[in-house]
Amino acid sequence: MSLDRIFKAESVAIIGASKDESKQGYQAIKRLREEKYDGRIYPVNPKESMILGLKCYKSVRNIPENIDLAFITTPAHTIKNILGELGEKGTAGAVVLAGGFGELGEEGKKFEEEIVNIARTKGIRIIGPNTPGMISIDKRINLVGLKDVPRGNIALLTQSGNIALNLITEASLKSQTGFNYYVGVGNEADIKFHEYLEYFTEDPDTKVILMYVEGMREGRKFLQQASRTTLVKPIVLYKSGRSVKGSKVVGSHTGALAGISAVSQSAFKIAGIFEVNHPGEMFPVAESLALLPMLKENSIAILADGGGHATIAADYLTEMGIKLPELEKETKEKLAAILPPNASLANPVDVAGGTDRNPAIFADCAEILLDDRNIHGLLIVGLFGGYGIRFAKKLAFIEEDAAHRMGKLVGSSGKPILLHSLYNYAKPHSLDLLRYYNIPVYDSLEIACKCVEAISSYGSYRREYHKEGNFQLNWGENAVRDGQKIIDNALAEGRKALMEYEAKELFRAQGAPISEHYLVGSEDEAVEVAERLGYNVAMKIVSPHILHKTDAGGVMLGLQNEKGVREAFTKIVNNCKKYNPGADIRGCLISPIADKGIEIIIGTKIDDQFGPVVMFGLGGIMVAVMKDVSFRVIPVSEYWAETMIDEIKSSVIFDGFRGRPPSDKKAIVKLIQKVSEIVQAYPLIHEIDLNPVIVHNEGLTIVDARIILNEEKAPKRAKL
Repeated sequence: MSLDRIFKAESVAIIGASKDESKQGYQAIKRLREEKYDGRIYPVNPKESMILGLKCYKSVRNIPENIDLAFITTPAHTIKNILGELGEKGTAGAVVLAGGFGELGEEGKKFEEEIVNIARTKGIRIIGPNTPGMISIDKRINLVGLKDVPRGNIALLTQSGNIALNLITEASLKSQTGFNYYVGVGNEADIKFHEYLEYFTEDPDTKVILMYVEGMREGRKFLQQASRTTLVKPIVLYKSGRSVKGSKVVGSHTGALAGISAVSQSAFKIAGIFEVNHPGEMFPVAESLALLPMLKENSIAILADGGGHATIAADYLTEMGIKLPELEKETKEKLAAILPPNASLANPVDVAGGTDRNPAIFADCAEILLDDRNIHGLLIVGLFGGYGIRFAKKLAFIEEDAAHRMGKLVGSSGKPILLHSLYNYAKPHSLDLLRYYNIPVYDSLEIACKCVEAISSYGSYRREYHKEGNFQLNWGENAVRDGQKIIDNALAEGRKALMEYEAKELFRAQGAPISEHYLVGSEDEAVEVAERLGYNVAMKIVSPHILHKTDAGGVMLGLQNEKGVREAFTKIVNNCKKYNPGADIRGCLISPIADKGIEIIIGTKIDDQFGPVVMFGLGGIMVAVMKDVSFRVIPVSEYWAETMIDEIKSSVIFDGFRGRPPSDKKAIVKLIQKVSEIVQAYPLIHEIDLNPVIVHNEGLTIVDARIILNEEKAPKRAKL
C-alpha cells in the first residue's frame, strides 16, 4: 500500500486534543495552524467543544467526513476502540504515540499484535506505537511539535526522539539544508523500515535518507530494499546497541534484538549503506551527500594554509582509503607561479603563508587543482573564513569574493569542494556564501574527512554495484535426495543435531570436499580400516548425545599401529560412557590424518535481524583465542567470499610465510559459497560448524563438521 495518504494527508484527526499547552494534543494543533497546514483539522475530545478556534468532536464517529490521517495521543488501552472507529472513516494511517506495547515484554507484544491485526482488517497503517510522531515538511504536517524544522531534501528515520531533536537542531544552526520528512519509527509494529525506504526512494524530492537504528524486525527485507534504494540515492545510517551493554538497553527499549555488530556492518556495506561510527557524523555526512556531486574517481586534493592540518587530513584520508594522487607537472607549474618559493606543491598543497595578505589565492589554487585530470575533488583545510578576523578586516571582502568563485567552481567542474575552517564558530559571511553554493563547512577536520569518505564510497558503490548482493534467499533450491534423507532420519529419531559422519555425508552429497572417513563399531573393524588406510589415523566418538567430543575424551590422533588403534577404541568408548552414562554410542569414526596446512573455521548461524549468515576465520583453538573472523549475510557471491578472507586481520597468513607455500584461497571461496548454498538448500539447518578445515597449497580438507537443526523455526525463517 502506498503511504501517500499518510505523508500527503488532506485531513488530520487529533485524537486526545487538549487545551493544556504542555500536552501533545495541543502542540500538534498549534503547530499545524502556525505552519498553515492547508488540510482539514479535526480535534477529538469528548470534554471540549472548541480548541484553538476549531470545533472539537466527541468521537471519531462524529467527524462529518472520511479522514486520511489520525494522530492518537491517548493511552494504550484506548487504541483498540479508536482504530475501530477510524476504520469506519476510511482512515489511511494512524500515528500512535502511546507506549506500553512490545517494548515491555511478552504481554506487551501480544497487545501490540492485537492492535496491528485490528488496523490491518480496517485498512489502516500504523506509525509506531511508542513514537514521538512524524513530519511531512512540504505538506506542512507537523505532528511532533518541533518549531522551525529546517527545510531540505533529507528524509529522517529514527528510533529515538532525542536523536531526532539533536539532528534537527544541528541542521538549524550549521547547515544550508534540512529535512523534508521525519518519522519516529518507534516499535516498527506495522510499517517497517523497508517500507519507508521504498516510499522515500520513489519520492522525487528526497535526495538522502538518514537513519538512526536500534533494531529491525525484518532486517533481510530492509537489506533487499536498501540494495535497490542505494542505486538511486544514498542511505546514511548509525546503528546503536553495538556493545553488550548497549544491546541490552536497545532490547528493553524497542523489543527488537540488536544482533551482531560485525554482521550488520558487513550487510550494510554490501547493500551500499554508508554507516557512520559516531552520532556527530550523522548529519554532516548526510548533508554532504545531499549537496555535493559524488567523487567520479577515488582521488582528491588537499589545499591547506598550514602543514599541521594538511598532514592530519592526509593521514585521515589515507586511512579511509582515499587516494591523494601526484599532481600533473602543469598543475605544479601554475601553483608555483602564484605561491611563495617555500610552498609545498605536492598533494597536500600547503600555501605556506601565500594567502595571508590575499586569501583570494585560495580560489586561484582551487581552480588550478580542479583542472588537474588526476584530481576529482578538493578538501580545503585551515583558516579560510577567518582572515578578516585574524589579520585585517579588509581581507573579509576578499574572502567573500573568493567564496563566490569557489562556489561557481563546483558547478562548472562537476567536482565537489568541502571546507574545514577553524573560524566556523564565528559565522563569517564568507562561509555563509560557501554554504549558499552548497559547499559544506565543518569545524571538525575529522568530520570533514569523513564526509569526503562518504562521497567517495558512494561514488565507488554506484560504479561497482554489480558486485553487490541482492540478499534474496532461494529456500529449498539445490537440495539433493540423499542430503534430505539424512536430515529426515535425524528428525525421525527426535534429534536436533547430525552426527559428524552424517554432516560430512550431507556435505559430500552437495559436492563439498570431505576427508575420507569410516564408521566402525568394534576394535576389529577399527583395525581393519586403519590397516587399509596405512595407519597414522584419527579416531573420534560417534554419538548423538556427545557433540563436544574433545571434552568427553572422545578423540585420539596419530594412531600408528594395531595396538594403538585397539587401545584408542576402548579408551574412547570408556571415556564417553563415563562422561555421559546415558549416551547412545554408535561407534567411532576413523579417518587419515590430514596433511599440514592452515586451520580455518567456516560456520553459520541465524541472526535475529538478517536471517542466515556465514562466518569465516582462523580455526582450531585459534578461533577462541584470536576471534579474528568475518561475517556475511547469506547468500554470498564469489566477490564477497573473497573479501571475507581479506577482511580478517590475519589474512596475510594465506599468502605464505617462512618458506611455507601460499594457501589455496580459491578453495576457501568455493567452500564458503558451498556452505551458503547448503543453508539455503535445507531450511531446517540452524547452524553449521566446520572446524577445523585445513587449507593446503592445493585444495582443503574438512576435518570436523557439525550441523544443528531447528525444525520449529524453519517456517518462520523461510519467509525472510
